[in-house]
Formats: sequence, C-alpha cells, structure tokens
Amino acid sequence: MSPPEIDLAEFQDRIGYQFRDPALLHRALAHPSLQQDQPGVENNQRMEFLGDAVLQLVITERLHTLYPAEREGDLTRRRATLTRGAFLTAMARALGVPRVLQVSDAERAAGGHERPAALEDAVEALAAAIYLDDDWATTRQILLEWFGDIDERINAFEHGAQNPKGQLQELVQPRHGNTAITYRVAGMDGPPHERRFEIEVLIHDQVVGRGVGASKKEAEEAAAREALRHWPTVEE
Repeated sequence: MSPPEIDLAEFQDRIGYQFRDPALLHRALAHPSLQQDQPGVENNQRMEFLGDAVLQLVITERLHTLYPAEREGDLTRRRATLTRGAFLTAMARALGVPRVLQVSDAERAAGGHERPAALEDAVEALAAAIYLDDDWATTRQILLEWFGDIDERINAFEHGAQNPKGQLQELVQPRHGNTAITYRVAGMDGPPHERRFEIEVLIHDQVVGRGVGASKKEAEEAAAREALRHWPTVEE
C-alpha cells in the first residue's frame, strides 16, 4: 500500500502559506517510518523539535497580551491546552494533514497517518518549516490564523470544567490512549449516612490528582479537577 499522490499545492492553499523551498514542506510531512521504505530520507523529527519552540513562543506571546492580569501558572496551563494533545490533533485534521502525511506502507496500513501523536508532530514540524522558509512576522501571522480566536478557544475549554473527567480524558487520550486513566478509592470514612470518599486519579499508574466527596462520583470529579490544575506538571 503505497502513500497516495499528494497535492501539495492544494495543501499549501489550505494552510495559507506557499513555500519558497518545497523541500522544507516535504521534510515536515515525512514521518520517521518513511525511512523503512526510503532509506536515507530525512524525517520531520528535527523540525518537530524546532517547531515545538516556535509554537510555544507564538502562543506564549499571544496569551501574555490577551490576559495581562493572569499569573504565570494560569498562563502556563492555558498554553498547555493549546499546544498539546487534542487541540493540535484537531488542528491537524482541520488543515488536512492526514491526507498528506507521508508514512511507510506498513504504517499506513496500520492507520499511522491518522494517529494523534503523528499529527501533533507534523503540525509542529510545519511550524518550523514556515519559520525556516520565511520571517518571524509571517510565521506568527500564519500560526495565529491556524489557532483562530484563542480567547474563544480558551473559554470553551474552561467552561468544560463542569465536566472535569471528560476534560481530562480529552487531554490524555490523544497522547496516552483511551484506557490510560483510572480512578481508585484511596480512603473512606464517616457513618453510612455521611460517608466521605477519597479518590485518586492515575495515568498509567502514576497518581496525578486526589479528591474528596460525599459520593464516589463527586470525589472522582474533584480528583480530575486537581489533575487539570496541575496539568503542565503532570505531562513533564
């Protein structure tokens, strides 16, 4: 199953940027698995490394301007929601990255061109490719167009606090899979009519939050909220 012929002219229209050096675009879209079929081809891992920093700076600067009264911890948490996991995966799909991402035959047969981690990496690599192909002002403008109304995106995410378990799942699933999160009872006390539960939430057996409540559901939601409050630290 060979990679499909890709229309990079159409893709460049979609991302809003025309490359002066097409080789940069091809490299940004070259998944590491492609080396299985094309030994010696340069993949997008180094570009991903640079692009992560480019994205971080663009979003950091924008959040610093948008929320002048916010503290560092709140800004860091907001940046993490925009530059990791579900946000970048959704962005990659909106830009049409799965259609143009170049992977090995075996990886394509396994659906690797649709995997969240591969899509996140490709978005970061594309950010680096634009930065290397042009200047900072242009790069910043294009990337902010990809993100759209950041304040609106942040508000939509934070309003999801009414469903902290769902919000945590949305962050964890793209990087760690559907079954990474577990909740367990860490303690229980009080008479039957005033029972208090203590719940721990774990990601791959690592405790990332604790909560207390009058029911298991209430305690699980409290644990998920604590994990969300410390999300950047959890992912490090």
